Amino acid sequence: METKQLHKRSLVVVGAIMIQLALGAIYAWSVYTKPLVEAGWTKAQTQMVFSAGLALFAIVMVIAGRMMPRVGPRKLAMAAGIVLGLGYILAGLLGAENFTTTFIFVGIIGGSGIGLGYVVPIAVGMRWYPDKKGLITGLAVAGFGFGATLWMALADKLGSLGGGQLLHHIGVSGTFITYGIAYTVIVLIGSIWMVFPPEGWKPAGWNPPAPIGKKAVVGSTDFNSSEMLRSWQFYMILLTFAFGASAGLMSIGLMKLWPMHAMQAKGIPVEVASAAATLAMAVFFALFNGLGRILWGTVSDKIGRKLSIIIMMATQGVFVILFQWMACDQATLYLFAMLIGFNFGGNFALFPTMTADTFGTKFIGQNYGWVFLAYAIGGIFGPIMGGKLGDLGNFPLAFTICGILCFIAVITIAIVRVPRKAAT
Repeated sequence: METKQLHKRSLVVVGAIMIQLALGAIYAWSVYTKPLVEAGWTKAQTQMVFSAGLALFAIVMVIAGRMMPRVGPRKLAMAAGIVLGLGYILAGLLGAENFTTTFIFVGIIGGSGIGLGYVVPIAVGMRWYPDKKGLITGLAVAGFGFGATLWMALADKLGSLGGGQLLHHIGVSGTFITYGIAYTVIVLIGSIWMVFPPEGWKPAGWNPPAPIGKKAVVGSTDFNSSEMLRSWQFYMILLTFAFGASAGLMSIGLMKLWPMHAMQAKGIPVEVASAAATLAMAVFFALFNGLGRILWGTVSDKIGRKLSIIIMMATQGVFVILFQWMACDQATLYLFAMLIGFNFGGNFALFPTMTADTFGTKFIGQNYGWVFLAYAIGGIFGPIMGGKLGDLGNFPLAFTICGILCFIAVITIAIVRVPRKAAT
């Protein structure tokens, strides 16, 4: 019996990575922006679709967390695959060049599909791996980060890296349809293994930490969403995540514009600067974003979630501030794209597990949806602030502000303590 359960536990990892690879579709959006602008879209319209996807991703994730206890993780994951896939397929069938339909079906419907499915592998993985919550969460969400690189590589050749050229051969509409089918199939297969373990199940030889006297310890108490939302700890975690997300998403938004500006100011030809900035974002940032999710999750199992977040935020503050001087040289551009991407990825491994450590794993699906609203806050504040300061010719100030926010995040997370639940 134990061998059978361990086999199921291993397949959960496979299913989780498959689902997240497909859901990583949202980070591949930038590969479509150039052909859509050439087809008559404004740059603002391309960003409206991306922003809608991010917003619906975060908002629907709260709803998905509340649905999971009623419908179960497998059905929720299946619904996510169908909604995401249909969104892209219908956008392609109606013509990707049509802004209104693409906004609705890729931005709103596609983003909703991602929100429905994102929390499922995290919640299921934590139940099966209570002994390795950081590692399993990191592996699950790494698929999301690597998914962007995969779908971008298949759609375009990413400069000199080779890969597919779907956009060249079948256009944006054809790529949407092809990807929509692929997303649906991959998520449906991965959903097969999205089931919770039997009540009370735990790995052989592992026991949850026991409370010491009256002191609350990590994982000792389960808070539902209503109880969590009444705690001050929730708001400190939300703020910390929002500050980290702002820095990372602002950096993503400016990873093309600022290096090109800085390199051209140094006399580097525009073609060289453009190619270097594309490589920094599509390869170095994206790959280390995925690696950061795995490695930060693994490290946090050894040294603890809070200390991991403190180190990650402190170093991210330094990296983001220094980036304003490091983007003008190709070598340092690539290095800092890797460092910032590595720490940005760590957010998505550390905050689910920090939520579980603070409020328990029983309601993690519902609770992390609320915490993940920080991503929407960061997605609105960071890129918009960076873009507006860029329009004023002051890109460096944007990096300085986000670096300072990361330093403030060190303080907000440092004061968090595991709450004690009132006796009933």
